[in-house]
Amino acid sequence: MKFIVKTQRGMEGVAANYIRDALPDSNVWPAPMGYYGLVVVESDDENAMEKILEIPEVERVLPVLVEVPAELDAIVETAEKIAPLIVKNETFAVKTKRRGKHGFSSLDVNRSLGARIQELTNADVNLSWPDKVVQVEIIGDKAYISVLPGEEFRKFTPDKINARKLFRKLTIVQMPYWGDYKACRSFGEKIGRAAQAFEVKELIIAPKEKMDAFEVMEFLRGVKTGQESRFRIQREAYPWEVERVPVSLWDLNQVVRDKRRGKRVLIITDPKGPTLAEVKEKLARDMFSAKEVVVFIGSREGIPRGLFRFADYVVDLAPYMTFATEHGIPAALVSLWEVYEEYLRGIGGVGP
Repeated sequence: MKFIVKTQRGMEGVAANYIRDALPDSNVWPAPMGYYGLVVVESDDENAMEKILEIPEVERVLPVLVEVPAELDAIVETAEKIAPLIVKNETFAVKTKRRGKHGFSSLDVNRSLGARIQELTNADVNLSWPDKVVQVEIIGDKAYISVLPGEEFRKFTPDKINARKLFRKLTIVQMPYWGDYKACRSFGEKIGRAAQAFEVKELIIAPKEKMDAFEVMEFLRGVKTGQESRFRIQREAYPWEVERVPVSLWDLNQVVRDKRRGKRVLIITDPKGPTLAEVKEKLARDMFSAKEVVVFIGSREGIPRGLFRFADYVVDLAPYMTFATEHGIPAALVSLWEVYEEYLRGIGGVGP
């Protein structure tokens, strides 16, 4: 039987050597036609798949059901062999990975093969959470077709709550880093990248007092650079439209004074406050009902103590630990999300 083995790019040679050790009589072809991250294995061993999966460098193993020339008509004809593996009450999806130049696209394969399978089985197509996946791997002039169960590990499933339920109404108030210009820019990049990664409602850069204008300038340049780098990745990786997080510059005390933004919850992260576990139930309930959640994060120095009186919560995220400046946003937001998710599940708010 033939298998398409997938690895991290650059690990195909290592995986191939381990496969040869596990299956001495097999034919192993790493990086077929120069395509990294792939190993083609042919073996008569009945337990070949189990032995290959024992190798940590291997990410996925696709048992090849049919091998045909990489031509659209030939691929569609394989539906006759695939159809018996999909019963009427199951859902399926066709997914194609094409490597090389051909007179058709991956979408053409998905559409044509999927239509033929549906015609033969009367099964429904489910592109998000199918019971069966018809995987078409095209490598040069060959097409390898497998039928697999729905993926075990998925990014988006019906039982996962969309974290945007919280982050799209969450504003980060970040004190800027100051000092050496290079350090200001470096920390700005990390903060801009973090804020964009969570796709928060707004990032407010808030000095607590008069600052060197050029230090702030370098910090803001870094914020923009970090934001752009993360935005480009998100735009390519996500199936939904991504927007840049708005970035503002405002005096820290004026942020606290602002009353125009409607019902909001002000949270200051500081070791002087109670732990998250102590306040999580009330905090989650307040975050749920708030129009805006505003989180204050210090830099080199904590948030001035005088502002504690105006905060709804002063929370210690990790007792006896002080986070580095660049870790403030990820630590605060992940912690708040865990509390918020627990609350949503408690009230039955599961779903994207």
